[in-house]
Amino acid sequence: MSSGKRQGGFTYLCALLLVAVAGAGLAAISELWSHPRQREKETEPLWIGNQFKQAIGLYYQRSPGTVNRYPEKLEDLLEDRRFVSTQHYLRRIFTDPMTGKAEWQAVAAAIGGIMGVSSTSTGRPIGRNGTRHHVLCRLEFPVRAAPRKT
Repeated sequence: MSSGKRQGGFTYLCALLLVAVAGAGLAAISELWSHPRQREKETEPLWIGNQFKQAIGLYYQRSPGTVNRYPEKLEDLLEDRRFVSTQHYLRRIFTDPMTGKAEWQAVAAAIGGIMGVSSTSTGRPIGRNGTRHHVLCRLEFPVRAAPRKT
């Protein structure tokens, strides 16, 4: 009867050790799987930022009159009513893949209006070489002023 108790304790200890090793292995695998997903989420804002950059640039360059202007709000990129026919520079305000919301922080231009957007995410992006940056996930896409053709 005493040898049966010893074997029961040994089996329980082995089962406990097996569960601990399996948990550690699953934690390591989940870390490996989350890295590619994070990188994928970080490349999408670059494409979205380029769309905003092009839209703001077109809005600025196509300003009527002699003074170029930036949009006052992002919705102005959806429908620009400064002309006889409405101009559309974006089809929709994109959602930020890092936050899942269509909310962007506006980068104000010195002459007024919005010259870029940045993400409102507080997460830290993964660097290109696998290291983490110390800055927040923040994208800015300023538009350079192009000379007007006369």
